[in-house]
Amino acid sequence: MGGTEHLSVERVGATLVLTLNRPEAKNALSLPMLVGLYDGWLAADEDDEIRSIVLTGAGSTFCAGMDLKALAGDGMAGEQYRDRLRADPDLHWKAMLRHHRPRKPVIAAVEGYCVAGGTEILQGTDIRVAGESATFGLFEVRRGLFPIGGSTVRLARQIPRTHALEMLLTGRPYPAPEAERIGLIGHVVPDGTARDKALEIAELINACGPLAVEAVKASVYETAGMTETDGLAAELARGWPVFDTADAKEGSRAFAEKRPPVYRRA
Repeated sequence: MGGTEHLSVERVGATLVLTLNRPEAKNALSLPMLVGLYDGWLAADEDDEIRSIVLTGAGSTFCAGMDLKALAGDGMAGEQYRDRLRADPDLHWKAMLRHHRPRKPVIAAVEGYCVAGGTEILQGTDIRVAGESATFGLFEVRRGLFPIGGSTVRLARQIPRTHALEMLLTGRPYPAPEAERIGLIGHVVPDGTARDKALEIAELINACGPLAVEAVKASVYETAGMTETDGLAAELARGWPVFDTADAKEGSRAFAEKRPPVYRRA
């Protein structure tokens, strides 16, 4: 299934589960983790049997951000992956979903800390679930750093500007209920059940027509920066071809016959 020493990969039905797996360091981002993440996004894109992705963390933590010891010059684990970075200097940004958007829906399942780079990766996901004790925040300014993973661009497009600026400029932590209230996450669930809830949502997605799901996701992001007129035109360009697919006909036929549809990506 792939993966690296800091990124575990698991297949659950039609869902690919990517687990940040460096619990002894609160899943701080490492080179092996970034390489594994990027490879996981590509694997999901390329496998038509995969219909959704769940991103989570091991050891009751999602991600505590970049490895600050490595940033201070103490080296980063995974020297054997340096060739991958040299071949693709953009790999770490793709891994963090800054310069790559998977075509399959990505559901984040957060337990514990999801801060700094963790909150930045979160903004590249589509649906977000968190345990009730989870903590979010962009702590970079407290360290004299800049949240360069996309937050100064994305956050104010995802939550109200006043909340985005407060999060960015204060560097304070946000408990899960507050993160839900301001719209950063969609569900707060009992601790230890975020992965289960994410897989439950994934199963609902997996039961839908995959061509329709991917076209809907693409349309939402493609039209985000457009005027309403241009966006509606782009939506028609994306949407009309879906009606001509065999899957669309199967969906209507299954509804009429009162049975589950069998979609074939055709």
